[in-house]
Formats: sequence, structure tokens, C-alpha cells
Amino acid sequence: MAARLLIIGGAERHGTGGTAILGRFVELAGGATADIVIIATASGEPAVLEAEYAQLFTGLGAGQVRGLRITTRAQANDAAVVEALAPATGIFFTGGDQLRITTVLGGTLADSALQTLVQGGTTVLGGTSAGAAMMSGTMILGGEAPGLTRAGVRTGPGLEFLPGVVIDMHFAERGRLNRLLTAVALYPHELGLGIDEDTAILADGDRFQVLGSGTVTVVDAGAATDIRVPAEGPIAFTGARIHVLPAGSRFELSSRCPSIPGAAGERGAAR
Repeated sequence: MAARLLIIGGAERHGTGGTAILGRFVELAGGATADIVIIATASGEPAVLEAEYAQLFTGLGAGQVRGLRITTRAQANDAAVVEALAPATGIFFTGGDQLRITTVLGGTLADSALQTLVQGGTTVLGGTSAGAAMMSGTMILGGEAPGLTRAGVRTGPGLEFLPGVVIDMHFAERGRLNRLLTAVALYPHELGLGIDEDTAILADGDRFQVLGSGTVTVVDAGAATDIRVPAEGPIAFTGARIHVLPAGSRFELSSRCPSIPGAAGERGAAR
């Protein structure tokens, strides 16, 4: 079975589509038979977010919901944590600081267990904001400088649940197009995915579908005719493709092909 990932751009608890997005996560995890684990490693207030999401998921019909506190690498390497993850049908990472997720979990027994569960296809992995950013191989850590320069983005290694992409969140709301363009100019082999708030992608194997009230912006440097990233000064970036995809749209990752519902010539293979 293919890995299933629900990657949310943030603020889903407060938007018009958020309940639907989180409800889809509960459905994918098994609904009344779901066993959902909430991991709030990214948050400075993990108990608060564990309680909030537990209430939300329970209200949406999840059979069992539990928080799993992982705040140190010693905990992430504890066999008891691996045992706690094993029966989960859904695992959800909250927002906060994505670097905290990777530095606590990266390379640990818990990381290996998560990779195995997700790749096995029986456990759906969800994440919002920081929990979304960490799912890519190249992870955006920050950067708000104006224009397109090296200083416009800071990156590091993510946990790479979805290979071949770099993910940015709170995208339209915080004006992060320049940041994503810079990241893709630095890593042109990666597809840039900018996910708006109250919006998500549901990735299933080699394709994803857009859910929620906003859009997903895809930056594809594959066809770029020239990319120049000087040590200082503006980046030159020509011939790249940008797709803006609303809810219901699909995207094939290997062929880099978008499909918008109702569009002429929509590809059936994107189903």
C-alpha cells in the first residue's frame, strides 16, 4: 500500500474547511475504529494542543485518541514509545517549531517506527504548520527577507515522509511566494509546495489532491531555462512553471502534471 499523508497549511481549527479536513483525517484513520496518536513535539505547550486535538478528533467520531509526549531524544529512543506507536491507525503532528521535531526525532527509533508505519500504508500521517513543514526532505525553517536572495530562506533537513518536495505553510496569508521561489532556486530538483491556511494536500503514493478553502501553489523548476543564485544580490530564475490549485485539484508528482476539475483535457490518470 502507498503512504498516505494529510499535510495542512495551518489554522485549520479556525477556518471554514478545517473541520472537513480533520474529519477526513479521522475517516482515513478508521473513524469509529481509529486509534489516533497526537504528537505535539513542535509545541512549547504540548499538553494544551494534545487536549485540543483530542477533543476535536473525538468530536469527529474517532474511536480512540491519545497524546504521546516526546520532548527528548531519550524518549524518542525509548522502546515504550515505539510500542505506543505500533497500533496507531492515524498519527498527527501539531504546529509549533519544526526544527524541534527534527532535532528530537531525527534518526531515532521513533523516527524509524514512523517511517515503517507510514510506508506500510496502514497508518495515515497528518501534520499542520510545523507538522507539515517537517514532512519534506528539505525543510523550510524561516526567512522573511524581501525579494529573492539567499537570505530570503533558511533550510535544513526534514524527515522526508514526502520525498522530492519542499513545503511552505501559511502561504498566501503570510506572503511567502518569494520564500518558496528562493527555496526552489536553491534546490531545483525539489517541487515547491506552498499550502494556504485552512487548506491541505492529501498525498497518496505518487499523487496528491487539494482539500480545504484555499489553494496550493506548486513551483516547478524542471523547465527553468536559467537559475543563478549569487552569494549576495538578487536571484535570477527564468522559465519555471507555477501552478495554483484550488480544492479538488490533483497533481501527479512524477510527471509533474496538474489536473483541475472540469478543465478541458483533464487527465484521468490523476484520479
